[in-house]
Amino acid sequence: MAEATYPYQDPSLDPQQRAADLLTRLDLEDKAGLMFQTMASYGPLGESTAIFGLPSLQSMIEKRRLNHFNLIGSLNSGREMAEWHNAAQDLAAQVGIGLPITFSTDPRHGFTDNPGAAMLAGPFSQWPETLGLAAIADAAVVESFADIMRQEYVAVGIRLALHPQIDLSTEPRWARCNGTFGEDAELSSKLGVAYIRGLQGEALGPESVAAMTKHFPGGGPQKDGEDPHFEYGKDQVYPGGQFGYHLKPFIAAIAAGTSQIMPYYGRPVGTEYEEVGFGFNKGVLTDLLRNELGFTGIICTDWGLLTDAELFGAPFPARAWGVEQLSRDERIIKALDAGVDQFGGEMCSSALVELVRAGRVSEARLDQSVLRLLTEKFRLGLFENRHVAAETASIIVGCEAFRDAGLAAQRASVTLLHNNGQLPLSEGITVYAEGVNPTALDGVAQVVDSPEQAAVILVRLKAPFDERGTGFESFFHAGSLEFPAETIAHLTELAAIAPVVVDVYLDRPAIIAPLVAAAAALTVTYGTSDFAWVDVLFGKDQPQGKLPFDIPSSMAAVVASRSDVPFDTENPTFRFGDGLSY
Repeated sequence: MAEATYPYQDPSLDPQQRAADLLTRLDLEDKAGLMFQTMASYGPLGESTAIFGLPSLQSMIEKRRLNHFNLIGSLNSGREMAEWHNAAQDLAAQVGIGLPITFSTDPRHGFTDNPGAAMLAGPFSQWPETLGLAAIADAAVVESFADIMRQEYVAVGIRLALHPQIDLSTEPRWARCNGTFGEDAELSSKLGVAYIRGLQGEALGPESVAAMTKHFPGGGPQKDGEDPHFEYGKDQVYPGGQFGYHLKPFIAAIAAGTSQIMPYYGRPVGTEYEEVGFGFNKGVLTDLLRNELGFTGIICTDWGLLTDAELFGAPFPARAWGVEQLSRDERIIKALDAGVDQFGGEMCSSALVELVRAGRVSEARLDQSVLRLLTEKFRLGLFENRHVAAETASIIVGCEAFRDAGLAAQRASVTLLHNNGQLPLSEGITVYAEGVNPTALDGVAQVVDSPEQAAVILVRLKAPFDERGTGFESFFHAGSLEFPAETIAHLTELAAIAPVVVDVYLDRPAIIAPLVAAAAALTVTYGTSDFAWVDVLFGKDQPQGKLPFDIPSSMAAVVASRSDVPFDTENPTFRFGDGLSY
């Protein structure tokens, strides 16, 4: 190996030493570029991403000096994704000092029957969503999942996970419950630590994926369950005085060595802290996270705090809650003063350069954050390993063993809440099915065309929600948790014909008491394919899942509960930890 010209090129030195040396060799544009992370899509490097209105990856690297990108979309195979990654790294190597890119991603491994989301997931193994892992409630399973995820990510060059999400779902109406480990702080802490360990290992290194744990200081206690992606959901409230309860998983994650933390959009209302979004909140980020809790890693904002944008053809204002009146430059200054190291979903690096040149932000302040960002790149081995092996990616990504493990977890997460002896089903019976792919029943049952012909009826439903806006807003399932009267009436009619086995996909804790009354058996799932569900129904696997939250008995009980307090709905139909087996 050629002798290193500069200390930062010497892999025998400590990553922080290398980062400190490289910092002295960067120009202002490089430093500013490091402090922004925006989206990029798989596709030609010189073409723009129309759906988000983004410039091409090549333009963002060359003109804005960006080198952190959140990848959206997918390609057909691990090999293609690896080859694309290598071409992008070759491009970055020719710009400025040639900083390697850190590619990140939102979760990709959760099973979904949504064709759009499935396409985005690509060729990776498919597991239950985070709530499903919580239903299994086994830290060893979560660590194994995260280790498999790590292997698949590393194979295609993704080195930063924009997860785990360890918020506590104490507000049943919140649209992002499905990304959490439920509402119990102890379980969420245990599983969050296992998740981080599986991604990062005992210490961040060349085989690791860095974890960006979110959303500090806990995004669950949303007023009325509304989400702060939108102005009407900007307030986080603590009527039960449980701010500290929501910190518990983050305290565990910091002790486990999470490399990064993401604060949420919301603003705390009625607390000791300034009523501005957490990304602008010095009391929360510097006084609490840094000084009191001792976090020394990277703080990256959630996406889009600075700049008004357009998404899916509609205006999408910056999530600058509490500082809406500030200009973009003033927001940058306030976030930096709060303790932010990097701006997520933003690419206005030239604005930061101008703020430094105008004397409104010191270059020394940039150096504090850039040192952290460079140190992580060195710890991940990105300077020595710019490329990944396409052939290795073709073998690892979505391999049979990983897919089998994901399916096993999907089956294990199935949570049986009611069974009058109907389950397990006997092979060969006649089945009428709604919401189920008939091919999932091949070889185990005879599918018939009408309920009257069936010995048993299978129905799969999804948790209800209120229809909101179109486009991006439609992805957030919020509002009522009650099933429509016509759904209950239909199940009752079916139950008068033959025994009905009902499954409900829970992205939120739906009110299912009326379904229990109509069903001979009822399961709930959190990202389980028809094939995996049918395996459990016919006894090929036991249902092992336990509820990761309480199931409320009514909307009145939900409305009366306190958003920050766990297990606070009156007389829940089912309790945290409930779950039957055969």
